[in-house]
Amino acid sequence: MQLLQYITQQTQFSSKSVENTISLLNEDATIPFISRYRKEMTGNLDEVEIGEIVKFKEAFETLEKRKKSILKALEEQAVLTPALTEKVNNSTDLISLEDLYLPFKKKRKTKAETARLQGLEPLAKMIMSQRVNDLEFTASKYIKNDVETLEAAIEGARYIIAEWINERTDIRNNIRLELERFATISSKVIKSKKDDEKAQKFKDYFDWNESLNKIPSHRFLAILRAENEGFIRIKIEVDSERLLQRIENRIIRTQNECSAQIEFAIKDAFKRLLYPSLSNERLSLAKERADNDAILVFSKNLKQLLLGAPLGEKRVLAIDPGFRSGCKIVCLNELGELMHNETVFPHEPQNKKIEAIQKISSLAEAYKIDAIAIGNGTASRETEQLVKKIQFKNTVDVFVVSEAGASIYSASKIARDEFPNYDVTVRGSVSIGRRLQDPLAELVKIDAKSIGVGQYQHDVDQTKLKKSLDATVESCVNTIGVNINTASESLLSYVSGIGPKLAENIVNYRNKNGSFSSRNDIKKVPRLGGKAFEQAAGFLRIKNGKNPLDDSAVHPESYALVDKIAKDNKIKVADLIGKSDLIKQINLKNYITETIGLPTLTDIVKELEKPGLDPREKAKVFSFDATIKTISDLRIGQLLPGIVNNITNFGCFVDIGIKESGLIHVSNLSDTFVKDVNTIVSLQQQIIAKVLEVDVVRKRIQLALIK
Repeated sequence: MQLLQYITQQTQFSSKSVENTISLLNEDATIPFISRYRKEMTGNLDEVEIGEIVKFKEAFETLEKRKKSILKALEEQAVLTPALTEKVNNSTDLISLEDLYLPFKKKRKTKAETARLQGLEPLAKMIMSQRVNDLEFTASKYIKNDVETLEAAIEGARYIIAEWINERTDIRNNIRLELERFATISSKVIKSKKDDEKAQKFKDYFDWNESLNKIPSHRFLAILRAENEGFIRIKIEVDSERLLQRIENRIIRTQNECSAQIEFAIKDAFKRLLYPSLSNERLSLAKERADNDAILVFSKNLKQLLLGAPLGEKRVLAIDPGFRSGCKIVCLNELGELMHNETVFPHEPQNKKIEAIQKISSLAEAYKIDAIAIGNGTASRETEQLVKKIQFKNTVDVFVVSEAGASIYSASKIARDEFPNYDVTVRGSVSIGRRLQDPLAELVKIDAKSIGVGQYQHDVDQTKLKKSLDATVESCVNTIGVNINTASESLLSYVSGIGPKLAENIVNYRNKNGSFSSRNDIKKVPRLGGKAFEQAAGFLRIKNGKNPLDDSAVHPESYALVDKIAKDNKIKVADLIGKSDLIKQINLKNYITETIGLPTLTDIVKELEKPGLDPREKAKVFSFDATIKTISDLRIGQLLPGIVNNITNFGCFVDIGIKESGLIHVSNLSDTFVKDVNTIVSLQQQIIAKVLEVDVVRKRIQLALIK
């Protein structure tokens, strides 16, 4: 099977779309570039669909690599035949491929291999023929050397038969099907760990049983974690008797001494070889499915967080609140540059509230502050209440900002390079302030796993997780576009075609030569060649540049087309931009060429109407209920304002202004069935929730979504 055929079968996309996409990928084109600027070639495939092609392309390449390895091994063993070669080449998945290779795979010393070395394989073949009339007499001929008894000879033959049964593809597939449809996963607490304090969070799984095919990913991962931490034992179970009967029906054709031995061999093969191997395989597939579900949740959450509402280019006073160590304050200008920092001590034990109020007030006036960002960690509520008592001379909005991962950033090399003369407390406060100005620009500096939006991120396949999260960040960065004259090295590294090294070169060039005045200037950056420019240019923005199109998503390759449109309408390009009425009258069909069709033309005119438009909403001021300070203040039936701070497959968690987040279970999100939590709520959404249940001892809060 060829790559094109394989992908079209898996995706059901048109052959032409897949072929062109593969061609672009082989030319090192990125997913954002292909989906945005090569719509005619792909048949208007979006990023998700192109991502599917990439996934199956990689799967096919992995499969082909394994085929070559197996064919080479079979050839070296001198067992490769034309028929076997054809079977290997026609395999469409790794499981069936490995089944083909299993009989020839070099094994460690097994019971069957020992029996073969003792010369018992002919006896095994005779038993399998089921035509031996006097088994004891026939087996007695093999009593020699290490085979000292009749029982040892027959037992050795059974080991060989058991291995043959284990290697039969039809039998393995039958068991696989049974496991897929009917297997259950059960868990039991390890008695010595039952009262362990750490084990209590897994109490629900001390005696649990559920269909392996239907178990939700979050529960499956929780059970695996409980097992890994040594609190429970898990078991995969299926109707073994029914499977054994099916295997016997496939093999046993007579009722004699041979069939009795084959029956013993079948039970041995099932218990010792088939079931341990295939149940583990099924468990691995279930883990892979759970990983994929959890990674998808994480990616969705990350996307929502990265595309969170920015305040924009406003002056921000950011506070990293604390009690004993004080509140770290920084003042940032419109570009997020540090102008001032100091520490105040308004809370216990110092209680210097008046001094703190005076200091914050004077800083807000001196640095012309537009907004205050307060981290949502320790002492956040107390600090928020203090700040809201201040009578500022000008309007100053107050925001509570998630500080998840801020400590990771503040201790990172990126932070040290940005602020070599300041300690981690100042860097952390800067990160909080910048998150309010532009969440995307700041959060790309932090390992996505440290942001804490997802479920069981440490339990899933870390390579897959990183790959998915990197793709999510890349998609978000290129969706919004990047101001090349202000963007950090971290942000630039995610632009299509750039990467870390070119991002470093861009920043170094900018520091040495000043701001870029046109997209053409980008070509002067060392080692940034034509291919990188093609991939990146449409996603890089230049504010107030020579060409107004440089601050838009119109790719430079289409500038000549826009010039023609403007010329046909007898105006300049600058005068065409933003003229919605005029733009809507343009007959796009007049500008279709061999390489530019309606999809690209439609994108261009949309961009001309609102060039460089940021699709994100603007940040909104939010206030928690001031009367709720701890979990003990909660009462069933209360309606509370909250912010969604995490989304999982089983519901969402809500920050209601106290240390503990409340859970809105999926069943309490709507009066109707909810398949995907993300269709009801989004990360950082401001909601009203009703208190359903409060468990002060376990620190758990159950909520219901009101609006």
